[in-house]
Amino acid sequence: MAQEIEIEYKALLTKEQFDRLATALPFPAAASTQTNYYFETKQFDLKKQNSALRIRKKDNAYTLTLKQPHTEGILETHDSLSEKEFLNWMNGKPCSAFHVGNKLEKMGINANSLLYYGLLTTERRSFKSDHIEYVLDESKYNGTIDYELEIEAPSKEIGEAAFEQLLAQFNIEPKEPITKIERFFNTL
Repeated sequence: MAQEIEIEYKALLTKEQFDRLATALPFPAAASTQTNYYFETKQFDLKKQNSALRIRKKDNAYTLTLKQPHTEGILETHDSLSEKEFLNWMNGKPCSAFHVGNKLEKMGINANSLLYYGLLTTERRSFKSDHIEYVLDESKYNGTIDYELEIEAPSKEIGEAAFEQLLAQFNIEPKEPITKIERFFNTL
């Protein structure tokens, strides 16, 4: 699928809260590793349109993803990349990516104006229950380590109810969510 709408709820956690959730809920002991490589123009044209662009490396596969606002959540547009295409992007020579390229063009952004800004590596643990995916992330970037709870749900109503119940159960104070890419760029 080249596009999907992601409905998610997030909360930054302290290390203590992260550890408590990791042991109280059925998260696996072993984490999977994924690395996000972030791209933006010098003028931050993506940010001006509340959008973000990354390449994610996971299990030796590379996926280019454009994230854009959507009334139901976040619209994600994806293209798979080969390792050679990934290296071209990293070296300032973005190769053609059909789905993302068309979206960037409609946004008035030339792919050749995109620059690589850096990476964020996440150790992720997740499990599914009642059509909801529960995720614990430990992310490292620019000398920073942070911890995050994320819930992905099939609808806003289901996701919001599950998220609020979990925060209340573990006495976690809700805060305005900050995406990984925002946290990354805030440390530059």
